[in-house]
Amino acid sequence: MNRSGSQAAHSRPDPHDRDAFGQVLPFRRRGLPSRQILPARPTDAESEPANEFDQFEQDQDEVVDYRQRMVMNLIALAVVALLVSIGVWLADTIADMQRDQDCVMQGRVNCAPIELPAPMLQ
Repeated sequence: MNRSGSQAAHSRPDPHDRDAFGQVLPFRRRGLPSRQILPARPTDAESEPANEFDQFEQDQDEVVDYRQRMVMNLIALAVVALLVSIGVWLADTIADMQRDQDCVMQGRVNCAPIELPAPMLQ
C-alpha cells in the first residue's frame, strides 16, 4: 500500500505544461457600439422646410390614440388604488384577528374590546 498520497495526485499534469490543461479562447467584448459615420449636415440652402412647425403637428389619429392611452392610464391608476386600499384593509383586519387570537390563547377572558361612550362634559 502506498502511503505517500493518492493516485490522482501522481497522475496530475505539470502546471507549466500549457497543452495538458487546454487552450485559452479569446472572447470578443460585447456592448461596445460600432462607430458609424454620420452623413454631413445639409446646409440651409439645400433643405428649406415648407413650414417650420410641420414636425410638431400631430395627425388626428395620434390625438385619438393619446386620449385612449390617457383613459387607460386613469383606469389602471384606479385599479391599483383599489387593490392597495383592499390590501391595507385586509392587513388591518388580519392584525385585529391575530391580536384577539393571541389574547384567547393566553387564557384571558375579556379579550373583546369594550367601547365606552365619550363622557359628556357639562
